[in-house]
Amino acid sequence: MADTAESPRGEVAAMVAVQSALADRPGVLPATRAMSHFGEHSLGWLLVALLGAFLSPSRRREWILAGGGAFAAHAAAVLVKRVVRRERPHHPAVAVNVGTPSRLSFPSAHATSTTAAAILLGRVTNLPLAAVLVPPMALSRILLGVHYPSDVAAGVALGAGAAGLAVRVDSAVRKRWV
Repeated sequence: MADTAESPRGEVAAMVAVQSALADRPGVLPATRAMSHFGEHSLGWLLVALLGAFLSPSRRREWILAGGGAFAAHAAAVLVKRVVRRERPHHPAVAVNVGTPSRLSFPSAHATSTTAAAILLGRVTNLPLAAVLVPPMALSRILLGVHYPSDVAAGVALGAGAAGLAVRVDSAVRKRWV
């Protein structure tokens, strides 16, 4: 780090600590980059949901709800990003380890869509997917240097809210029209 650069503080210091602890471990950065590509625009979650709908016709509606909920959560995150307009981390001590389609950071759309997908897919599979899938994706966004911890926390909260809303809307639709 150059002598003129300010020492990392707050969220940036937390990011530097995460990167220092994990970035040099074998396989970690390639795995987090793969997670990033999987979660881009919620496309990986949409593919999982479509595959589930194809393989489990009796639960097709729930699988489609999971994919649609993940995509809607992603869309909500993009809308919030455009309102908040917080830029991605740019401190010289933070390594950016993956490209991004936007300079906007808050909230993390990856954390948002992954949380929604994990909650909704967990309902279909009866597995604790949120506990298994959300922490690695959340940590990956910090490790890759593309989100502050608060971006990720807000994304998780928004994703959980979006999943809850998807379930409520689906329930209301079923009561009224199905």
